[in-house]
Amino acid sequence: MNSNMNLQGAIDCDVHPLTPVPADLLPYMSDYWRDTLQVRGLDFWETIAYPANAALTIRADWRQQSPRADANPATMAKTLLDPHGFDHAILNCLFPLQSFRDGNMAAAFASATNDWLIDKWLSRDARLRGAVLLPIQNIELAVDEINRRADDPRFVQILLQVMGEQPLGKPHFWPLYAAAEKHGFAIAIHAGSTYHHPVTGSGWPTYYIEDYAAQSAGFHTQLGSLISEGVFVKYPKLKVVLSESGISWMPAYLWRLSKFWRGIRNEVPWIDRDPMHYVRDNIRLTLQPFDLPNDAVTAARIMEQLGSDDLVLFSTDFPHWQFDGDDMLPKGLSALQVRKILIDNPRATYSRLAAPVRKGAHP
Repeated sequence: MNSNMNLQGAIDCDVHPLTPVPADLLPYMSDYWRDTLQVRGLDFWETIAYPANAALTIRADWRQQSPRADANPATMAKTLLDPHGFDHAILNCLFPLQSFRDGNMAAAFASATNDWLIDKWLSRDARLRGAVLLPIQNIELAVDEINRRADDPRFVQILLQVMGEQPLGKPHFWPLYAAAEKHGFAIAIHAGSTYHHPVTGSGWPTYYIEDYAAQSAGFHTQLGSLISEGVFVKYPKLKVVLSESGISWMPAYLWRLSKFWRGIRNEVPWIDRDPMHYVRDNIRLTLQPFDLPNDAVTAARIMEQLGSDDLVLFSTDFPHWQFDGDDMLPKGLSALQVRKILIDNPRATYSRLAAPVRKGAHP
């Protein structure tokens, strides 16, 4: 990594606020749902993916801060935004919403979490932007939530998990993409799982390390599904951001996908271009975790194999351990590539960043 590059004006496309617990969300819920949480004793949501005290969840020095670095906009600004002069940070709140079985409860928590994000984060620092959480257990309610947030330009994307009930290209999900394209939202598919199904194609693994490594295969599945089902044929303006997917897997997977498309393209006649063309037009990758050695030659080779300087978006993955302190960019990038990754590519991906934000705006 290289710490000597100017990061002024950068747009961080994957930042995580401290995930709220249900008690934090009660003020944003109806009386019915407040009573329901009390009756059911739903005081805390645990996710088996990131145990609260695991080293993966936050870098050690930031955990020791009081309050910790991801606790509120002030500590985030002091730790991340101010020292480096970032223009914006896009907040992806990893509340485990998609693991719920009850679509109505998921809708209540989605709405409450989005309101909480406005109140506690977006309204307190003009540089912050947000991702809309959706109850994808119920597509109609999910579309309602998209429409509800469409008039607030501080929300710039929709947040989904990479491993769920079914591949995201299926027509079942298309109303989400229609609403997203209509309102200019990007779709962020982030590492994570509902854990309703095994995270590998061969069943449940034993260790966390297997789960983390298997996430990249989840991104293979979603990319192949989105292209093969024809999502980008139907919604050509849609931008899909693969967050925390890594980068090194993309060239080899695209070569394989393109090879098989040429052999059995009659199965998907609506795909009239090499899959790589859809990736260049519609898919973006966040930078962190940068899954390559600290070697300028190797990094430059992989960036060249991607076939476009438009695909990569700057991100820190703050406050997770993948964030590499002040060394935020790989070695071997040209000045033009740095400018595109830090600023130009995010602005081209997130059209809603250009929309003016009224002081005190609230849907």
